[in-house]
Amino acid sequence: MQLTGAQILMECLLEQNVEYIFGLPGGQIMPVYDALYDYQDRLKHVLTCHEQGAVHAADGYARSTGKVGVCFATSGPGATNTVTGIATAYMDSVPIVIITGQVPVSLIGKDSFQETDIVGITLPITKHNYFVNDINDLVDTIRNAFEIARSGRPGPVLIDIPKNIQVGKADYKKADIIYQKKVYKYNECDFDRIVGLINNAKKPVIFAGGGVIISEGSEELFQFANKTQIPVLNTLMGLGSYPRTDKLSLGIIGMHGFREANLAMDNSDLIIAIGARFSDRVTGDINRFAKNATIIHIDIDESEVSKNVKAHYGLIGDIKDILSNMIPLLEVKDRHEWIEEIKGFMKKDSSGICDFIPENIFKTAHDILGSDTLVTTEVGQHQMWTAQYWPFMKPRTFITSGGLGTMGYGFGAAIGTQVGNPDKTVLHVAGDGSFRMNLNELATVAHYKLPIITLLMKNNVLGMVRQWQTLFFQKRYSSTDLADVIDYVKLADAFGIKGVNVNDLDSLRLNIEEAYKERKPRLIVCDIDCNCSVFPIVPPGEAINNQRFE
Repeated sequence: MQLTGAQILMECLLEQNVEYIFGLPGGQIMPVYDALYDYQDRLKHVLTCHEQGAVHAADGYARSTGKVGVCFATSGPGATNTVTGIATAYMDSVPIVIITGQVPVSLIGKDSFQETDIVGITLPITKHNYFVNDINDLVDTIRNAFEIARSGRPGPVLIDIPKNIQVGKADYKKADIIYQKKVYKYNECDFDRIVGLINNAKKPVIFAGGGVIISEGSEELFQFANKTQIPVLNTLMGLGSYPRTDKLSLGIIGMHGFREANLAMDNSDLIIAIGARFSDRVTGDINRFAKNATIIHIDIDESEVSKNVKAHYGLIGDIKDILSNMIPLLEVKDRHEWIEEIKGFMKKDSSGICDFIPENIFKTAHDILGSDTLVTTEVGQHQMWTAQYWPFMKPRTFITSGGLGTMGYGFGAAIGTQVGNPDKTVLHVAGDGSFRMNLNELATVAHYKLPIITLLMKNNVLGMVRQWQTLFFQKRYSSTDLADVIDYVKLADAFGIKGVNVNDLDSLRLNIEEAYKERKPRLIVCDIDCNCSVFPIVPPGEAINNQRFE
């Protein structure tokens, strides 16, 4: 069957069970959008206001559903607008496929209108990328892109398709795509030795990261921890991999981690790192990190083992598979003495001098919305408060930018999350600094009537930067005060979305309840004090056991 390149793309997307595409049309991808016109009953397109928003939406869709996210963009500025979103997905191992239009092959290298080498630009921030210069390679390229994006350690893959390839014709034969996970073989000697170390440890901790969620291994992690009675610490990306209210959960570790979590790691004799990469925000001063602990590192990416922290033992493979094979060999343990010692580390955290404090804001929201809520965030103080105070119970319920720390991520991600989970409640938490970056996507939310509840923590400053200026730069507030010139209620109204200002818990409760029942988008602006800070904090360059609480 002879089809145009654009039609082949549509058929290949259907092969991959793609349902939603996020994007924005333009000159060099018009043939693709023209073909999409005939596939509207099978492929749903979500038109965003900006290509960055489209990539973040595809990213949020992928994180919350476990499927591959897809987005379209044109060449030149359209393609370069995707870069931040691609880098965000790359740092957090999110499977997305980005399709960009490109000028015809005959015009490549001639500074043609809206010509940009997007393959070269994105080479360091994609798992793989392709430039298609032969239409006969298009089918295999698309199929391979999806396989690469979802296999092993997932990540973004970009396909750059010149316009002449989109309009040219080639043979297409449908294929039934059956994805199978790679089977890994472990060193049996190391496997047995690791099991022995776990069984004999006196003060072990499980250090669980986003890899647990990606592998769908949360149930196995729960069985592992409860059988062995080993406390569980989470990275930011690992929140939701283990139920926060369980007695073995110590919550988030690292720069803004809880005291008991950081000290449990520091005083442990065995660290079982599962799908975590020992980032600098977790370890603090690496030379003073967990000096007395043996480290076991379980990950699907061999390059991560001993990259940041030297591991004594490594197991490479799918986490769900590894834990499933390990659980039957583990001994039932009673580690109450270690757990009681950890309880002695606990310290009440403070959010500063605020009356309308973040802890109570999040408690109120959670009491109404519950643990099935999918929470997206921007990046900054509000993100850390969310990580600290929202009790994440299930995987794929916390959608946030970890590795890159992308301000402006959360709103696009909320759009993709809501599209992918239409029956779920989506709560988008933002700071006013981050919200300004992509507030144009209010138009997308309004157009598609997405019932996203946005909780805007408004303090009229770039909160996290200002907090660092307070603590480490002698209160020299350089370029962190935001002019209070935006009336967010009127702004929301301009887009046909209800907006409200709240400054007490009763008003907050009323508006969240109304939004929850109405299933309509709402912007709830919470006025908080600019001196409200995120504590505890490990000062940069310090060990994780050296935390400040004020």
